[in-house]
Amino acid sequence: MSNRGKLRLALSLLILVFIVILLVLAFSTSARHRLKIILSPACIQYNQGTFSNKLTDKIIDYSSEAKRSGIKPCSDGNDIKAMLSDGDLVKVSSGRLFTVGTLNYSYPCLTKDGKAILEEIAGRFREKAEKAGLKGPRFIVTSLTRTTEQMKKLRRNNSNASANSPHLNGNAFDISYIRFKSGKLFTTECDKRFLKEALAEVIVELRDEDKCWATYEKNQNCFHVVAR
Repeated sequence: MSNRGKLRLALSLLILVFIVILLVLAFSTSARHRLKIILSPACIQYNQGTFSNKLTDKIIDYSSEAKRSGIKPCSDGNDIKAMLSDGDLVKVSSGRLFTVGTLNYSYPCLTKDGKAILEEIAGRFREKAEKAGLKGPRFIVTSLTRTTEQMKKLRRNNSNASANSPHLNGNAFDISYIRFKSGKLFTTECDKRFLKEALAEVIVELRDEDKCWATYEKNQNCFHVVAR
């Protein structure tokens, strides 16, 4: 096929795609609404309540139980590898539902129960966001299982870090409530607030189902979650 023929074919396909889009938009109210959300730089007011302030669990209230249900603290990376090899810990990787961020003071792994509750949060959050018209959002996990070595380093830089943190037991993780990945071209402050509170609502639901403990950590810009 000549270059001119290829150009005509490409142009025909482009016109066909454009016509299909017009037809979809013409006959689908939901499609028009979703496209508006994706492309609009304006703030869209979501019907979303405030739930973050309800996440008030304190370490002292669940520390003993978290220790019993989790692993014995690892001293360093070699202990982590052994735990992974034995199946006491499982790897946690970025995927379709969430992203594992840069980890400076933890390893990308959790107990099986910890990973299960993380995935359940991610699934419910995605469903809630998509019902509101936001396609494919992902939250960012900022911390998972820590070793005692990492905890010592962290406490030098963050005096609020607890020496009894359940991060040492492999069943705790932190999720950022200020950073999300979504399919929107423009992410507005309204979108960010909705995503934060939708995530908080999901965590509150799971806490009410006795599946986790959770804390709204304002200084660290994250929700701290511990599997039960």
